[in-house]
Amino acid sequence: MNRIFLDVHALQTVPPSNLNRDDTGAPKSAVYGGVPRARVSSQAWKRATRTYFTDEQLLEASELGVRTKKVAEVLAARITALDETINGTAALTLAAEVIQTATGSKIEVPKRKANADKDGEDPAAPTSKYLMFLSARQLDGLAQIAVDGAADVKKYFQNKENKARAKKIADTRHSVDIALFGRMVADSADINVDAAVQVAHAISVHRVENESDYYTAVDDHNTDAEPGAGMIGTVDFNSATLYRYAALNVHQLRSNLGEGLQEDQPLATPVRRAVEAFVHGFIASLPTGKINTFGNHTLPDAVIVKLRTTRPVSFASVFEEPVRGEGGGYVEEACERLAQYVPSVERAYGDEDSTVTWVLRVGASTEKLSGLGEEAPSLTKLVASVGQAVADHVGQDG
Repeated sequence: MNRIFLDVHALQTVPPSNLNRDDTGAPKSAVYGGVPRARVSSQAWKRATRTYFTDEQLLEASELGVRTKKVAEVLAARITALDETINGTAALTLAAEVIQTATGSKIEVPKRKANADKDGEDPAAPTSKYLMFLSARQLDGLAQIAVDGAADVKKYFQNKENKARAKKIADTRHSVDIALFGRMVADSADINVDAAVQVAHAISVHRVENESDYYTAVDDHNTDAEPGAGMIGTVDFNSATLYRYAALNVHQLRSNLGEGLQEDQPLATPVRRAVEAFVHGFIASLPTGKINTFGNHTLPDAVIVKLRTTRPVSFASVFEEPVRGEGGGYVEEACERLAQYVPSVERAYGDEDSTVTWVLRVGASTEKLSGLGEEAPSLTKLVASVGQAVADHVGQDG
């Protein structure tokens, strides 16, 4: 199929918060344009997007994967569900052997837990050395292989066809989240999955200095003779208008999904479903760092989505000179800059005729963006329009 890229840009204002902490507990930051900015790492927002798929039921469990070191426990549960006679330690041992054969990764009991049974504790379960990302359908397939070879799994895998079958299961029928965000298997690069999505670190469009909140907590059982706090401490925070950006490589996504989530579906269907889930999830999700402390539940003020056939284009350059906010806020000036910059850069690099644009905006401060593209009245309408456009492109090429 032709190269197709989907760019998602968002401006989101977050009040006092600590979405994404560094090793000292302070909000992450970066220097850009010569001044400090608030920053939320790409990993934090990718995690938030993935969990949003499940929390908001954008995708079914069968369409998603599991990323865990406890992969033997996850597979063992599926093995037992298929054959109740295989349980406990036997299921874990069998699961470890199957995963090791399918992925080339060692699955073993961590050394620090290896002697737990000597102290009268239950034996520790074997784990992988790093997070293992497998789809629900891959786990189901590996569970069936485990049951088939349960009588003597090592002998079972001496058969080259059985071993090849296990490896094939681990490298086909990827879940939507694996197809989007990719998978790295350090011990077996041939089953790696190249990510279809690139997510930028969100940065503030203006200068930001972190602040510190001194707090106290009262002991409810203290008497009048016991004045003072039961606990004191500090928590760092900042507030910012963030520029967020993600680029989705649609042709890579289609390649990762293969023939689709279900064999009877037209090729465009699983791709459209994955695209719609990502666009919705990325726009509406929010990292949950210190969310109980600050309650910073906001949504983007403005969203621009572009479908391109050239290459991904971030608009972060327009904020290299920080927004000053002389009028008392940052959103309006940020939108004004985007309204001027976006057509200019597309004219300069010849993207105008090959780009389709959708805009979702909230409030009068985003008025300047109204002429950039087709205005969507809601997130639902935006997602549906983008999904249809992608399906049309995939269908034409398919």
